[in-house]
Amino acid sequence: MADRILRGHVGIGPKVTGEALVADDNFSARYDLDRLEGVFSRPTHKLAGRSYVGRVLALNVAKGGVATAWMLREMAARGMCPLALLLNFANPIMAQGAAFGGVALIDRFEVDITNAIRTGERVTVDPEAGAVTVHGRGSR
Repeated sequence: MADRILRGHVGIGPKVTGEALVADDNFSARYDLDRLEGVFSRPTHKLAGRSYVGRVLALNVAKGGVATAWMLREMAARGMCPLALLLNFANPIMAQGAAFGGVALIDRFEVDITNAIRTGERVTVDPEAGAVTVHGRGSR
């Protein structure tokens, strides 16, 4: 299977490659994550109980307030943060938090990112190019 490239707006952060964790759900670093245990903790979140550490998260819309900025930074300092955030729409606070924490972020894709990637797929996130490469089976 060939690689697929998904286009969004130019993002922020480093180019990274990792395993996707995907849900058609919104995202708040403060209210959805247990930043000490490294799992989604809101019981009603579609990823409840799943580890987000070192994963490329593909979710719908950023939600929440200013706590996201310091939380992403604090999680990154302890090695307990997502590798990247792929969102259909990120708010300025999420962008600030990703920049502050050194987390790759791309949003506003040409397609619904939660339908274009499946959990477990290996992806390369290139914020400078505004592109996500979904690697075909067998690629590393």
